Amino acid sequence: MIRSLSILGTLLLLTALGCQEEPTGGGGTIDEGAITGPASPTPYALEVPDYFPAPVDDPENPMSEEGVELGRHLFYDAIIFSTEGNMSCASCHKQELAFTDGFGRAIGVRGEPGLRSSMSLVNLAFNPNGFNWDGGEQKLWEQAIHPVEDMLELDNDWEEVIRKLREHEDYPARFRAAFGIDRKAEISRELTVKALAQFQRTIISADSKFDRVFYRNTDFFTEEEQLGADSLFFVENVPPGTLHPGCGHCHNAPQFGDNQFKNNGITDVGSIYDFVDKGRGDITGNPFDNGKFRTPTLRNIALTAPYMHDGRFATLEEVIDDYAAGGHGVENEDPNITGFTLTDREKRALLAFLHTLTDESLLTDERFSAPE
Repeated sequence: MIRSLSILGTLLLLTALGCQEEPTGGGGTIDEGAITGPASPTPYALEVPDYFPAPVDDPENPMSEEGVELGRHLFYDAIIFSTEGNMSCASCHKQELAFTDGFGRAIGVRGEPGLRSSMSLVNLAFNPNGFNWDGGEQKLWEQAIHPVEDMLELDNDWEEVIRKLREHEDYPARFRAAFGIDRKAEISRELTVKALAQFQRTIISADSKFDRVFYRNTDFFTEEEQLGADSLFFVENVPPGTLHPGCGHCHNAPQFGDNQFKNNGITDVGSIYDFVDKGRGDITGNPFDNGKFRTPTLRNIALTAPYMHDGRFATLEEVIDDYAAGGHGVENEDPNITGFTLTDREKRALLAFLHTLTDESLLTDERFSAPE
């Protein structure tokens, strides 16, 4: 009997030992939270034309090749970011539309319009003055936080996004490669938006006909385009006090946007207190900033209709006509909003010049396209 119990005890002990987790090479148990693989980010060399300003440095988010590639995957990932799995950053920032969406106001995951139009993402690396139409976010990576949670945009919860990323079969290794982290628990909202920002900083538009003519001397304007540039768009040779389109006052080369906040006279209100969308005023709390919005770039402007912060103008012709009519006399209107008169020939010439700002290569550049 004693011998039988001894054999039974031995069998139970062996069974218990057999059920234990296999040891890892280091003698411990398998760590499900650990991330393996390369963890040495390669610095990214941003390609900037020599006639562009220097990119705005962000020491909190140094760019790496792995971070940019992670950001590109995240940018196009609808399953991770939206509650319905049908929208990503690229839904409102389409490459073929110079990273806008073609709507007057951005359409969110529920099919409802947002408050403002989707701004182009080109040349954000050179923006020194806050992001969005109102400049409410000072850093590019901070700008990416709000759309995920906004019920009129992706309508998701960051905790859910991070859970999906940590459980994903591919993303943990990409986060480790980009940021050198060791554990899935280190994947965070901050690292996610920083990767998105790294990718967005690479979207540089600098290969339009204007660039080839003006900076590289490899192309020529037509007579009509030249008239639009010399006599109508740029302001260097215009006598003071002349009623002139003067686009170049605010949309100066090479960026064709000064990233300042202005009331451009398109909204007729009784006073600065009557703007429904207060724009910059909602950020600063200064009533004199009410109705002021960022001056956007005109690069690729022929592709980014409809126009203005609320998409009120369907065509460039409508934009020109409104500026020609002058503003509405609101006290904080930009002083360059004076009105002007154009002949049909001059209007065609101005439109022709604006079309020279289109960068066709941007629209198909695989560096900015969805991963295969």
